[in-house]
Amino acid sequence: MTRFLPVLAIQAPAQSMRDADDTARFEQQLQVHLSDFGPNFGPEDKDTPRLVVYPEMHCCPSAGTPEQRQAQLEAAAEPIDGPRMRALGDIARRQGIWLQPGSLCERGADGHLYNTAPVFSPAGECVAAYRKCFPWRPFEPYRPGSQFSVFEIPGVGRIGLAICYDIWFPEVCRQLAWLGAEVIINPVATTTSDRAQEQVLIRANAIFNQVFMVSVNASTPAGVGESAIIDPEGRVRAQLPGATAGTLTDVLNLDEVSRVRRFGTAGLNRLWSQWREDDPALELPMYEGRLDPRRWRERG
Repeated sequence: MTRFLPVLAIQAPAQSMRDADDTARFEQQLQVHLSDFGPNFGPEDKDTPRLVVYPEMHCCPSAGTPEQRQAQLEAAAEPIDGPRMRALGDIARRQGIWLQPGSLCERGADGHLYNTAPVFSPAGECVAAYRKCFPWRPFEPYRPGSQFSVFEIPGVGRIGLAICYDIWFPEVCRQLAWLGAEVIINPVATTTSDRAQEQVLIRANAIFNQVFMVSVNASTPAGVGESAIIDPEGRVRAQLPGATAGTLTDVLNLDEVSRVRRFGTAGLNRLWSQWREDDPALELPMYEGRLDPRRWRERG
């Protein structure tokens, strides 16, 4: 059975979700997007999961000086089981979708702020909540996360999460792929001139790890847009060319990941089959670790 995953990536400006009116507005806008997403689905597709993805900090906007942004984020921060999370879970359940609402400002039990990307199932359950491991320093006030996160869409495959600046550190996507991720969701709030470099990095990470990359950036007035979906061989499947609000729609075939990993990128490079078990381990003193040929296979 082919493993199809319809994806709707929403490039939009951030909007606060602080009260019932904000929540209703978010859901109304989502319904408009969904009305155009997969209108030709037939009866045989009624159980096909749909994944909707938003940019980083989409529901927790901040602006102004560093001090002003800090104050706004402090005011917006909620615990992982707070009312904003419950509202998003209810929206996912009512709309019958897998919802990745970008990232939110989480107030941890330790009192620190975290940049956290949750995922909700069509049942409204929070199935993953990833804390950004690499905040963009010195400009972001968040404490780094310390764990990688993947989640399973039953019958389709495993999805990983990497927020914005995380993709500048190749260890993140490599670890997610090793954990079995076939798609990596990358919510972004890039407002600066380095989006061009990020475009190179999302393609490079797709090639390095033979995964789909779904990179969703904020639109104007703050973000520079240029959201993109990349296939496991590094080809651009879909891209928004500018910074204005818009949506990307695609249907990913996760069997393409299996094909590329089996036969190689361009039919040549089989990265996950590089080593034989009797090859020597490669020491990695920087990490106090090693690349062990006996463990060099994705864990899916």
